[in-house]
Amino acid sequence: MNLQELVRENIRNLAPYSSARDEFKGSADVFLDANENPYGTLNRYPDPQQKAIKEKLSILKKVNTDQIFVGNGSDEVIDLAFRIFCEPGVDKALTFSPTYGMYDVSANINNIALIKLPLIQAFQISTNELTPYLADDNLKLIFICSPNNPTGISFKQKDVEFILQNFKGIVIVDEAYIDFSDKESFINKINEYPNLIVSQTFSKAWGLAGVRVGTAYSNKQIISLYNKVKPPYNVSELNQQAVLNALNNIEDVDDKIKIILEERYILRQKLASLKIVNKVYPSDANFLLVHVDDAVKTYKYLIEKKVIIRNRHKLIDNCIRITVGTPQENEELIKVLKAL
Repeated sequence: MNLQELVRENIRNLAPYSSARDEFKGSADVFLDANENPYGTLNRYPDPQQKAIKEKLSILKKVNTDQIFVGNGSDEVIDLAFRIFCEPGVDKALTFSPTYGMYDVSANINNIALIKLPLIQAFQISTNELTPYLADDNLKLIFICSPNNPTGISFKQKDVEFILQNFKGIVIVDEAYIDFSDKESFINKINEYPNLIVSQTFSKAWGLAGVRVGTAYSNKQIISLYNKVKPPYNVSELNQQAVLNALNNIEDVDDKIKIILEERYILRQKLASLKIVNKVYPSDANFLLVHVDDAVKTYKYLIEKKVIIRNRHKLIDNCIRITVGTPQENEELIKVLKAL
């Protein structure tokens, strides 16, 4: 794969902004270089390269620091992929439907046509139906959310690898929910496939949705492109510190994941016993996709009872998506649904 041929010409020629903290990286007693206010507790710009976070993640994920991008949520990882690899109004991207809605939104913002290939039985990818699209020279990106949202189901590894082996463009495997799954992360494949980007987030398993920090893992050439295009200070000092605190308390994060997985099992059993529930799909995520008699009616009823879920009826007929909450929240949900 010739990576430079995939990159937009204006991005190849781009001279990135060089911030004060990029030009001077050492320690000093007096900083008068960045036009910062000399007073205050958050008066200094944050590390533009998030070095402390990358050092922690390098050990945790067993990759080099130059193979890690830290962004303003995984949404920035998605958006920058369009900006780097897709010529507006010319190139295309592809994903599998139903899936995470930001691929569609970001494609529209960047004026990129997004092909939405329907999933087949058991919410899996049909490589046969996909193959004709792989020959399109204007198809530059393929997004694969695994475990998928809103289905909660992981795609087969062999199907993802088929795409990586047969597609000339960039494949982004979105692993926002991977920490709730027993499947192997594709981070272990980034040195094997030069066209692979793996996206993860601190919003789900790490309990930091309010912080908005996501990550991408790939070869150092692709990561250097991300760093070239991103805003200079894309992750605030407060957000960096929140992530570092979580990375310094991994045992606590692991304990919470264990509780969520236990609750997911209990919640699935209880939901399956309800008369209004036709099917509870298996899940590798921190939520359950549930097929009910009437999704709209169920959703409105729960709102009246001040229990909020997601109505996914427009994506999957009569399906609702329920996040696994605390034991108390899950019990309240079941109690309310039993009354319905």
